[in-house]
Amino acid sequence: MDLRELALSVARVAGDAGRHALRDQMTPHSLPVSSIQSEEGGFTPDVDRRLVRFAESRLPEIRRFNGFWHSRPAECHPWERYWCVGGVDGGINYLRNMAEWTVTISLFEFNEYCSAQPIIGIVHAPALGLTYVAARRQGAVRIRTTPIGEKRDKVMPSVMSTLQGSVVSYGMSTVPQESLRALDVVAAIAGKPADIKRVGPVSLDLCRVADGTYDAYFEPHLHRWDVPAVSAGTVVVWEAQGKVRQWNDDEIHWRQENDIVASNGLIIDELRPYLR
Repeated sequence: MDLRELALSVARVAGDAGRHALRDQMTPHSLPVSSIQSEEGGFTPDVDRRLVRFAESRLPEIRRFNGFWHSRPAECHPWERYWCVGGVDGGINYLRNMAEWTVTISLFEFNEYCSAQPIIGIVHAPALGLTYVAARRQGAVRIRTTPIGEKRDKVMPSVMSTLQGSVVSYGMSTVPQESLRALDVVAAIAGKPADIKRVGPVSLDLCRVADGTYDAYFEPHLHRWDVPAVSAGTVVVWEAQGKVRQWNDDEIHWRQENDIVASNGLIIDELRPYLR
């Protein structure tokens, strides 16, 4: 089974998991208080646990590999592969009955330098009937559910070459000090983009850069619990030939906090001076 076939099989697992989570969302529930609900930064811990448990029980039936990202050993070796399954990405949206939340699955591989990189990314938005599927050197596709069946499109970023008139998205933390950095950038670029969006979650924002809905997206202080969502969305951007880096232009480090910026690759030089 090549990576493309593997990714499509994994997308079916994400779809099944998403149906369970969507059914839970449609069940009456109480609203959360406006604070982080667990040490993992999640607002939907019960749903997250069930979702991850379901996906992790199904993935070894496709390919077992070396285990799961969250339980990988302290010392890994070249060419080992680990599944990375996230809970609900966009927990506040989920609890507020918004459609913009996702189920994410990625596959990490350690290269010859023992550096882990995601090589498969699945971002499934059940309430939107939308799935992004990407695999290393296989491109990225967007699968949409329509009244006449599934529609598949090749994913490509925009060709907007200037910040002026662009559409930019940003993300922000629930931690006030972290949110201020994002809002400072928004204030600095105000008046240049045609629109600045704040919808989330990070995985969907990344995919919307990949498919040209947004020209760029930025967010500071993405934590270790964001790795499943960021890694899945990043593969989609990479395979669409977009760019994902840290604000200082370093590569993403998958074991630490990151300030992320994704773009079509054409407006990043103009945007980067504002990313402090």
